[in-house]
Amino acid sequence: MNIHPKDMAARPDSTEAREALDRLRLWAETASDAEIVALDPVVARLLPNDDGYPLLSRDYPEEFRVDAAYRASLPDLQNGPASLIRGARLPLQHVGISNFRLPIRFRTRAGGEITLESSVTGTVSLEADKKGINMSRIMRSFYAHAEETFSFSVIEAALDDYKTDLESLDARIQMRFSYPVKRESLRSGLQGYQYYDIALELVEQGGERLKIVHLDYVYSSTCPCSLELSEHARRERGQLATPHSQRSVARISAVLKPGDRVWFEDLIDMARAAVPTETQVMVKREDEQAFAELNAANPIFVEDAARLFSEQLSDDPRIGDFRVVASHQESLHSHDAVSILTEGPTFAAQSLDPKLFATLHHGG
Repeated sequence: MNIHPKDMAARPDSTEAREALDRLRLWAETASDAEIVALDPVVARLLPNDDGYPLLSRDYPEEFRVDAAYRASLPDLQNGPASLIRGARLPLQHVGISNFRLPIRFRTRAGGEITLESSVTGTVSLEADKKGINMSRIMRSFYAHAEETFSFSVIEAALDDYKTDLESLDARIQMRFSYPVKRESLRSGLQGYQYYDIALELVEQGGERLKIVHLDYVYSSTCPCSLELSEHARRERGQLATPHSQRSVARISAVLKPGDRVWFEDLIDMARAAVPTETQVMVKREDEQAFAELNAANPIFVEDAARLFSEQLSDDPRIGDFRVVASHQESLHSHDAVSILTEGPTFAAQSLDPKLFATLHHGG
């Protein structure tokens, strides 16, 4: 029978600790590097090498596995105490990730499915007394639903996950992608794919959720004034003249009301009905002539464009608040002509992003 002294588990004093360290260092003088590295890392750090620094392994530990205890020991500054906050102790309306990319499946109006590379922005609000968030939780929430056919209901599931994980009051998800639709040329019968930049946005603020869809629609705009002046020169002086047209972009943003679904193709059709001079994909000579005739039949100023798009949106009972931002990228001037029209409080703003109109420039 073994008898243990009562003070066996007593905390060593500083003298005993120094004696133990001296003995450990004495052992290290004749031990190999491998033997030293094999020690508990906490102990190994106490042993200097020839340069006076602790001896650390330079080999990647292929066999190392993280257990719960080790994971619990890892530092986590983002979830640290409020005393670690730098700068003003104020709440953040948005903090998260942008341009996180992954393939997502979407349903088409015709009943099929399509997989598109999507860029995700996910943010949450942060209270004034919290240091930060774990950004990876947003990505993990999305991957948990990435294999499902995507719609706003699935985006809502991802938002629910990371809003709960991050203990946030408000949250937002936006997904951007380029949506292909096959278009036929005006007269030749050729077909090609038109790509539409679309974004889906789900916003929860103050307990209210909004579903918003954004569409960039690219079209040609013929200046009505230039058209009339050209015709005047022909009629009065027999002078050949051509009106100026330019590639133009409208960014249409619409809040979707609960109820009947608004397909991407539905919103695109509204834009094409409002301004039919959409840029062409496949063109032969007869198509180019037809496009010139179509532009002459639909001359528009940038003010006209905003109102024409808005008319279509206002007439659809599935659409709530909306905003139209139009940019006619002038061929006459070295600057652009722009307009904004908003309906409802969702998009009303006193200030504009200084680069807002620059984001409407499309390469084709």
